[in-house]
Amino acid sequence: MTTITLVQGDITRQTADAIVNAANSSLLGGGGVDGAIHRRGGPAILDECRKLRASQYAEGLPTGRAVATTAGALDARWVIHTVGPVFSPTEDRSDLLASCHREALRVADELGARTVAFPAISTGVYRWPMEDAARIAVATVRAADTSVEEVSFVLFDDRAYALFAAQLG
Repeated sequence: MTTITLVQGDITRQTADAIVNAANSSLLGGGGVDGAIHRRGGPAILDECRKLRASQYAEGLPTGRAVATTAGALDARWVIHTVGPVFSPTEDRSDLLASCHREALRVADELGARTVAFPAISTGVYRWPMEDAARIAVATVRAADTSVEEVSFVLFDDRAYALFAAQLG
Protein backbone atom coordinates (compact mmCIF):
# COMPACT_ATOMS: atom_id res chain seq x y z
CA MET A 1 0.00 0.00 0.00
CA THR A 2 1.28 3.41 -0.95
CA THR A 3 1.74 5.95 1.82
CA ILE A 4 0.56 9.44 0.89
CA THR A 5 2.17 12.44 2.56
CA LEU A 6 1.80 16.18 2.15
CA VAL A 7 4.60 18.73 2.07
CA GLN A 8 4.22 22.47 1.85
CA GLY A 9 7.06 23.93 -0.14
CA ASP A 10 9.00 23.97 -3.37
CA ILE A 11 8.95 20.71 -5.35
CA THR A 12 12.39 21.48 -6.78
CA ARG A 13 13.81 21.25 -3.23
CA GLN A 14 12.40 17.78 -2.52
CA THR A 15 14.33 14.54 -2.23
CA ALA A 16 12.64 11.64 -4.02
CA ASP A 17 13.45 8.92 -6.53
CA ALA A 18 11.24 10.77 -9.02
CA ILE A 19 9.79 14.26 -9.16
CA VAL A 20 6.71 14.73 -11.33
CA ASN A 21 6.73 17.74 -13.62
CA ALA A 22 3.47 19.40 -14.61
CA ALA A 23 4.85 19.86 -18.11
CA ASN A 24 3.45 21.39 -21.24
CA SER A 25 3.20 19.19 -24.30
CA SER A 26 6.34 20.67 -25.89
CA LEU A 27 8.49 19.21 -23.07
CA LEU A 28 10.76 22.23 -23.59
CA GLY A 29 10.08 24.07 -20.35
CA GLY A 30 7.57 26.75 -19.54
CA GLY A 31 6.22 28.62 -16.56
CA GLY A 32 5.21 27.53 -13.08
CA VAL A 33 6.39 24.12 -11.87
CA ASP A 34 7.67 23.23 -15.35
CA GLY A 35 9.93 26.26 -15.59
CA ALA A 36 11.14 25.85 -12.01
CA ILE A 37 12.09 22.19 -12.58
CA HIS A 38 13.96 23.02 -15.78
CA ARG A 39 15.78 25.97 -14.15
CA ARG A 40 16.82 24.14 -10.99
CA GLY A 41 17.48 20.80 -12.72
CA GLY A 42 19.70 22.38 -15.34
CA PRO A 43 20.33 21.71 -19.02
CA ALA A 44 20.50 17.91 -18.79
CA ILE A 45 16.70 17.75 -18.45
CA LEU A 46 16.12 19.94 -21.49
CA ASP A 47 18.68 17.94 -23.49
CA GLU A 48 16.77 14.71 -22.84
CA CYS A 49 13.45 16.41 -23.55
CA ARG A 50 14.78 17.59 -26.92
CA LYS A 51 15.83 14.01 -27.73
CA LEU A 52 12.33 12.78 -26.86
CA ARG A 53 10.83 15.44 -29.15
CA ALA A 54 13.20 14.42 -31.95
CA SER A 55 12.25 10.75 -31.63
CA GLN A 56 8.98 9.45 -30.21
CA TYR A 57 7.17 12.72 -29.36
CA ALA A 58 7.66 14.87 -32.48
CA GLU A 59 4.14 16.30 -31.99
CA GLY A 60 4.66 16.73 -28.24
CA LEU A 61 3.63 14.62 -25.26
CA PRO A 62 -0.14 14.02 -25.31
CA THR A 63 -2.30 15.22 -22.41
CA GLY A 64 -2.60 12.56 -19.71
CA ARG A 65 0.57 10.72 -20.72
CA ALA A 66 3.94 10.62 -18.92
CA VAL A 67 7.59 10.15 -19.82
CA ALA A 68 10.81 10.22 -17.77
CA THR A 69 14.13 12.01 -18.11
CA THR A 70 17.12 12.50 -15.89
CA ALA A 71 16.60 14.84 -12.94
CA GLY A 72 19.80 16.75 -13.66
CA ALA A 73 20.83 18.74 -10.59
CA LEU A 74 17.61 18.00 -8.65
CA ASP A 75 17.82 15.71 -5.60
CA ALA A 76 16.13 12.89 -7.50
CA ARG A 77 17.07 10.26 -10.07
CA TRP A 78 14.33 11.10 -12.56
CA VAL A 79 11.81 13.71 -13.58
CA ILE A 80 8.53 12.25 -14.80
CA HIS A 81 6.91 14.75 -17.16
CA THR A 82 3.14 14.64 -17.50
CA VAL A 83 0.83 16.98 -19.37
CA GLY A 84 -2.25 17.95 -17.43
CA PRO A 85 -5.47 19.06 -19.06
CA VAL A 86 -6.63 22.66 -19.23
CA PHE A 87 -9.76 23.02 -17.08
CA SER A 88 -13.01 23.47 -18.96
CA PRO A 89 -16.29 24.43 -17.28
CA THR A 90 -18.20 22.86 -20.20
CA GLU A 91 -16.29 19.58 -20.74
CA ASP A 92 -15.42 17.00 -18.08
CA ARG A 93 -11.69 16.33 -18.44
CA SER A 94 -11.32 14.62 -15.05
CA ASP A 95 -10.27 11.36 -16.71
CA LEU A 96 -7.27 13.13 -18.26
CA LEU A 97 -6.20 14.58 -14.90
CA ALA A 98 -6.52 11.15 -13.28
CA SER A 99 -4.53 9.67 -16.18
CA CYS A 100 -1.63 12.03 -15.41
CA HIS A 101 -1.32 10.48 -11.95
CA ARG A 102 -1.79 6.88 -13.11
CA GLU A 103 0.67 7.30 -15.98
CA ALA A 104 3.28 8.96 -13.76
CA LEU A 105 3.02 6.04 -11.32
CA ARG A 106 3.23 3.54 -14.20
CA VAL A 107 6.44 5.20 -15.41
CA ALA A 108 7.74 5.27 -11.81
CA ASP A 109 7.12 1.52 -11.58
CA GLU A 110 8.99 0.93 -14.85
CA LEU A 111 11.93 2.89 -13.45
CA GLY A 112 11.86 1.15 -10.06
CA ALA A 113 11.14 4.40 -8.21
CA ARG A 114 9.90 3.91 -4.65
CA THR A 115 9.31 7.57 -3.72
CA VAL A 116 7.55 10.07 -5.97
CA ALA A 117 6.81 13.77 -5.42
CA PHE A 118 3.82 15.26 -7.26
CA PRO A 119 2.80 18.89 -7.67
CA ALA A 120 -0.87 19.88 -7.88
CA ILE A 121 -1.13 19.14 -11.61
CA SER A 122 -3.16 21.54 -13.79
CA THR A 123 -3.95 23.96 -10.94
CA GLY A 124 -1.75 26.81 -12.14
CA VAL A 125 -2.09 28.33 -15.60
CA TYR A 126 -4.38 25.43 -16.62
CA ARG A 127 -6.89 26.76 -14.01
CA TRP A 128 -8.13 23.46 -12.56
CA PRO A 129 -9.97 24.22 -9.29
CA MET A 130 -7.66 23.17 -6.44
CA GLU A 131 -10.32 21.34 -4.41
CA ASP A 132 -11.35 19.19 -7.38
CA ALA A 133 -7.73 18.57 -8.39
CA ALA A 134 -6.98 17.41 -4.84
CA ARG A 135 -9.96 15.04 -4.89
CA ILE A 136 -8.92 13.51 -8.23
CA ALA A 137 -5.22 13.28 -7.34
CA VAL A 138 -5.70 11.64 -3.95
CA ALA A 139 -8.40 9.22 -5.15
CA THR A 140 -6.33 8.19 -8.18
CA VAL A 141 -3.16 7.56 -6.16
CA ARG A 142 -5.11 5.62 -3.52
CA ALA A 143 -6.65 3.40 -6.22
CA ALA A 144 -3.44 2.89 -8.21
CA ASP A 145 -1.88 -0.53 -8.54
CA THR A 146 1.71 0.53 -8.00
CA SER A 147 4.93 -0.54 -6.32
CA VAL A 148 5.66 3.07 -5.34
CA GLU A 149 5.95 3.09 -1.55
CA GLU A 150 5.48 6.80 -0.87
CA VAL A 151 3.78 9.57 -2.81
CA SER A 152 4.28 13.11 -1.58
CA PHE A 153 2.06 15.89 -2.80
CA VAL A 154 4.22 19.00 -2.65
CA LEU A 155 1.95 22.00 -2.34
CA PHE A 156 3.01 25.58 -2.72
CA ASP A 157 0.70 27.35 -0.26
CA ASP A 158 -1.50 26.96 2.84
CA ARG A 159 -4.74 26.76 0.87
CA ALA A 160 -3.55 23.94 -1.42
CA TYR A 161 -2.14 22.06 1.57
CA ALA A 162 -5.45 22.36 3.46
CA LEU A 163 -7.50 21.18 0.47
CA PHE A 164 -5.26 18.13 -0.08
CA ALA A 165 -5.27 17.40 3.68
CA ALA A 166 -9.10 17.42 3.64
CA GLN A 167 -9.04 14.75 0.92
CA LEU A 168 -6.72 12.56 2.98
CA GLY A 169 -9.25 12.67 5.79
